[in-house]
Amino acid sequence: MTKMTGPLTFRRGLTIKNRFIMSPMTTKMSFFDGTVTNDEVSYYSSRAGENGAVITGAANVQDNGKGWDGELSVADDKFIPGLAKLAAVIKKNGTKAILQIFHAGRMTDSGVLHGVQPVSASAVASERPGAETPRAMESAEVTELINNFRKATRRAIEAGFDGVELHGANTYIIQQFFSPHSNRRHDEWGGSLEKRYHFIDELVDGVLDVVDKSGAKNFIVGYRFSPEEYENPGIRMSDTMYLVDKLADKPLDYLHLSENDYKRVSVSDDYKDKSILAYVHDQINGRVPLIGIGGVEGKEQAEGILNNAELVGVGIQMLLEPHFVGKVLAGHEELINHKLSRMDQDTYQISNGTWDFLTGMKPDSLID
Repeated sequence: MTKMTGPLTFRRGLTIKNRFIMSPMTTKMSFFDGTVTNDEVSYYSSRAGENGAVITGAANVQDNGKGWDGELSVADDKFIPGLAKLAAVIKKNGTKAILQIFHAGRMTDSGVLHGVQPVSASAVASERPGAETPRAMESAEVTELINNFRKATRRAIEAGFDGVELHGANTYIIQQFFSPHSNRRHDEWGGSLEKRYHFIDELVDGVLDVVDKSGAKNFIVGYRFSPEEYENPGIRMSDTMYLVDKLADKPLDYLHLSENDYKRVSVSDDYKDKSILAYVHDQINGRVPLIGIGGVEGKEQAEGILNNAELVGVGIQMLLEPHFVGKVLAGHEELINHKLSRMDQDTYQISNGTWDFLTGMKPDSLID
């Protein structure tokens, strides 16, 4: 189990004790205003200590970036004390705590925002039932959003986290600026592929600048992305290869691929010879560690991911089995719980392979 058990040291000096990462998953456990609750602290505490790191569910960086009720917030200094409690319980037995920061963009609605119209790169609704048409952000608002990501990073440092992850996946606002479906702008923030990347370029540089100037030791920055969109126009693998190449040249500490099956093959005809994970790993070519994810139920899948990644993200299985990593590393996979308890079945519903959390979890996406 050398790959799984071996430590990894990131660019900025942080070392994690093994290659297992608890993936970011929405819990909807925060108070109405985004403040951390005792239930949230308990949830994370029970799943820390054995894995190398825990990435929290998404925390919004400004009020109109809230995607759902019960969501974490890092939009104001008043949230720092609660976030500090969360970071502290995650960091037991050497597990590292990473705060995922985001803005929902058009993937929210005026109900969640208490009558405020959602915003995005352009006034284009997403292709999902009941989607509202967002308001296109003014250029000054885009600059303000980048600055709020910077402020969120500073708060994460003050709260004692070991890093932040920029949530550029799952069709939220960072991805919306990169996507030709959601970004129809013709200014410095959109148009060509290069201009659609401009927001990400400025955002990543801005966050890295905050970390570098903070004096924080061993504080890392990661970036999560989704490889393809099914909208037309939408992000295709050729766009993602461009994005990965650009990001791998930046002083990021890791990249994190978001998908539900690590064996998934692209829908693009030009990328069907191997898995998406393999293509992405080859494109990175050793420049930055990659977190692979999707369908990890035990040692076999973890080792499969590590053939084309440096780190293994574990999501659903960490919900079913908080001690998943400990049991895998101890060679006791026969003790891993792979089923919902009867009590859980009253709370959760599984439909067509997608977890529908009736209480306590975001219904449309288990993994942030």
